[in-house]
Amino acid sequence: MPLLRFLSFWLLLALPALSLYAQTRPGATPPARRPAQPAPQTSATATQPGTPVKGTPVQLLPGTRELQGGVFNGVKIRKLLGNVSFKQDDVFLYCDSAYQYLDRNEIEAFSNVRIVQSDTVTITGDRGFYDGDRRTARMMGNVVMRDPRMTLTTSALDYNLTNQTAYYTTGGHLTDPQNVLDSQQGYYDTRSKVFRFRQDIHLVSTDAKGAQTDLRTDTLTFNTITKIAYLDGPTRIKGSQSSNLYAEKGTYNTITRKSDFRFNAKLETPGYLLGGDQLAYDETRQEGLATGHASLLSKKDNVLLRGDVGRYWRTLGRTKLYGSRPVVRNISGKDTLYLAADTLLSVEARPTRVSQRPVLYAWPKVQIFRGAMQGRCDSLTYDRQDSIIYLNRDPILWQAHNQLVSDSMEIRQKRGQIDQVRLFSKAFVIDEDTLHNFNQVKGRNILAYFKQNRINRIDVLGNAESIFYALDGDTVTTGVNKSLSGTIRVSFQENKINKISLLAKPEAAFIPPHELNEDNTRLKGYNWRPTERPTRRSVFGKHFASDIKKPKAKAKPKPKAKTPTKKGKAAPRSRKPASPKRPAAAPKAPAASKR
Repeated sequence: MPLLRFLSFWLLLALPALSLYAQTRPGATPPARRPAQPAPQTSATATQPGTPVKGTPVQLLPGTRELQGGVFNGVKIRKLLGNVSFKQDDVFLYCDSAYQYLDRNEIEAFSNVRIVQSDTVTITGDRGFYDGDRRTARMMGNVVMRDPRMTLTTSALDYNLTNQTAYYTTGGHLTDPQNVLDSQQGYYDTRSKVFRFRQDIHLVSTDAKGAQTDLRTDTLTFNTITKIAYLDGPTRIKGSQSSNLYAEKGTYNTITRKSDFRFNAKLETPGYLLGGDQLAYDETRQEGLATGHASLLSKKDNVLLRGDVGRYWRTLGRTKLYGSRPVVRNISGKDTLYLAADTLLSVEARPTRVSQRPVLYAWPKVQIFRGAMQGRCDSLTYDRQDSIIYLNRDPILWQAHNQLVSDSMEIRQKRGQIDQVRLFSKAFVIDEDTLHNFNQVKGRNILAYFKQNRINRIDVLGNAESIFYALDGDTVTTGVNKSLSGTIRVSFQENKINKISLLAKPEAAFIPPHELNEDNTRLKGYNWRPTERPTRRSVFGKHFASDIKKPKAKAKPKPKAKTPTKKGKAAPRSRKPASPKRPAAAPKAPAASKR
């Protein structure tokens, strides 16, 4: 009897172990499944409705210090305490304690929870839930996910071990050797090493030299292998060189510091703003290329350049625009200067040379439009610091009824208005009067003085010659005054000649009307060129077409209402003849001005 009691005692102790071995050995038949509440899933782990899901049983590995079994609320549960570890295929789960649901192939793990897959992905947390049939895990509390390329920290994480994808919605913090990224939501494919982030994204990237770039956006895809960020939405990048980038779509390489932006792309520095439909920028070399509606805005003096293509070299302080005749617009007070050419080059201050004068170069086929003044030349230099425009190679200006020509010219401005126009070598000015006669002055050099952007006085200096028509009441030509002098001064009033003065060794002759011919009414070098005068449309082009004011449409006259009659009939026409209308007064001819 004592021996029988001893054997019965040890048999009772061995029964739980034998049951545990039978349920955890490979190939063992799991207990009958009971209806289970669905585990938390993401869209990546969801299955088709009605499709049965069944995985290999989760095996309890040896080493657990304490095991308790039982049925709680009709569910078979094992309570495991101390050094708990499980295995399913290539997945290992470790924790301090756990509940194993035998009928559902599920585990709840507590304290120092760790999941390892294929020795490459490790997830740790305070608490975990593992579904062995769906092969999904949800980790909560101080969650840290690591793989060879990055570390992710969050408060809750869902992980699909079949697809090897992770997802969080409660805010995450990603770090790798070059980048630190924060976002509200994130999705990570551990096989492709690609992250997708949403909401409140903040990326700080550091290069080998320690320079940092700060990126903020709301939608971003990041490849942890190539270190390239793909942007989809309003994005702002703040560089270490006092430059800011903005775009609504594009890519940014966090290693090479190269960006390729689209949709309303802009590069902003303390003094300038470069933009275009597409903008490629190399932050390391500080070089940019804008294409499609390229523009450069100088904040200091309100100068705007537009073209099809723009290249920017910040270290050289240069921006070049070309394609479809780029245009410059400079607004000074109430006056605006437009300047078009095949190529525009803006030279600005650079980081190593802040004293550089801002200069604009334009070539070839330059056209100018500024109020009543238009001009053209082959090449132009605009010193924006001193407000001087230099016109080179066959320059010509038109101001009201005046044409100015010379080998080279200077347009000097003061307080936003034209102050002087200087003509150097072979200077020639032609003025068309009300009878379409052509007054002319020529000389070695000419100084034209302006007042309120109108010619106020002309000084002809050296070898001065002139031809001026004498008019009677601005309706009849009475002759021509032809003169030679060392210096001639011509005064204007309201864009019309008011007074002529011969100041040095004058020689003058008057030619009556009956003796006038082409020889004595034209100075040598005379060439009237009105067909070359630029128009708004030709200068503004497509880049500033919106600045051309459209004529207001005339209001349509309202139809006269019919006189109502009884029973809706129209009133009969009166047989009384209408009184004749008084003829409209003939328009008055414009009063002729004295020239």
